Amino acid sequence: MYFRKTYKFKAKLSKTTEQNAVRWLGLCQQLYNLALEQRIVAYKRCGISLSTYSQSNELPDFKKAFPEFQGVNSQTLQDTIERLGKAFQGFFSRLNKIGAKAGFPRFRSYHRYDSFTLKTSGWKLEGRHLKIRGLGTFKLFLSQPIVGKIKTLTVRRDGCGDWWVSFSCAGVPAKAYPHPETEVVGIDVGLSHFCADTDGLHVANPKYYRKAQTELRRKQRQVARRAKGSNRRKKAVKELARVHRKVARMRLDFLYKTANHYISKYQTICVEALQVKHMVKNRHLSKSIADSGWSTFFELLLYKAAEAGRELIQVNPRNTSQNCSGCGAKVPKALATRVHRCPHCNLSLDRDINAARNIAATGSGQLLQALT
Repeated sequence: MYFRKTYKFKAKLSKTTEQNAVRWLGLCQQLYNLALEQRIVAYKRCGISLSTYSQSNELPDFKKAFPEFQGVNSQTLQDTIERLGKAFQGFFSRLNKIGAKAGFPRFRSYHRYDSFTLKTSGWKLEGRHLKIRGLGTFKLFLSQPIVGKIKTLTVRRDGCGDWWVSFSCAGVPAKAYPHPETEVVGIDVGLSHFCADTDGLHVANPKYYRKAQTELRRKQRQVARRAKGSNRRKKAVKELARVHRKVARMRLDFLYKTANHYISKYQTICVEALQVKHMVKNRHLSKSIADSGWSTFFELLLYKAAEAGRELIQVNPRNTSQNCSGCGAKVPKALATRVHRCPHCNLSLDRDINAARNIAATGSGQLLQALT
């Protein structure tokens, strides 16, 4: 079985190459804004909705009228138009959803456009050196070999000023995983602990953002004290961005390791189908929920289960914590009550483990029903 994967590597650039890359970013940002303005004007004046195909066909004439765009890879300019097209597709799809904010595509400032993409031409990879025509050479820090056929590569500058290159590869063989030790496991995510499962395991919540708040507060005050537009303010902004990046990296590393543990050990993994984007609207719990990274954890489980040949089942979260896993009776309890005590069957155990057992039972029933 083959999959499509992305390999991301840090790149070291010379001053000339970096200047050229920054110039490409600026030109792509200008093209994005001009294409957006063209769509808005065409609809307001003529009632015409321009398509991605029609705007891409105008690129040759556009490059003749504005010679500065001739040095940019043609596929990069096409990808810029395609990004705008995807933004409008998302806008129209949200219009059809009841209660969803449509979010019309916005003009991009210099700091909000930080990447460009090349496809099949204009670049060459020789060992750890990536040569892009019109830019220069990117020295890559290859942490792992690139497997599969490279379809696209994306050059990105992050908030710290560092440059990264991502290779999207097709035909990547599936990773070999050990034979599962257990058939079914139910996982209940929480805030006091990151998650609890049917085997009684509690995974501690590292709370990386909470622990870094003191340092973030200090770095943010330094930014506020610097004069706008000064070099000292730019330096302070980069230092603040480095702290945020470190927190994000530690959280992602923790989520990867936790997902790998469950994928390696279990055949069928049952989780709740939580609407996290609605849960973060709770102003009392939003910071803790966002710091836990539940959505990313579920996404990692989903794609790793597909790669390893495991089953990931999402169940309705309704009453998973209230129902008794022993007799099935409903035992109402407040969120602060951390121990489940059933007056009907005298079952007493941790609230999260009780929920994990209910999730596993419901998921097993769904799987059996699907197989029959």
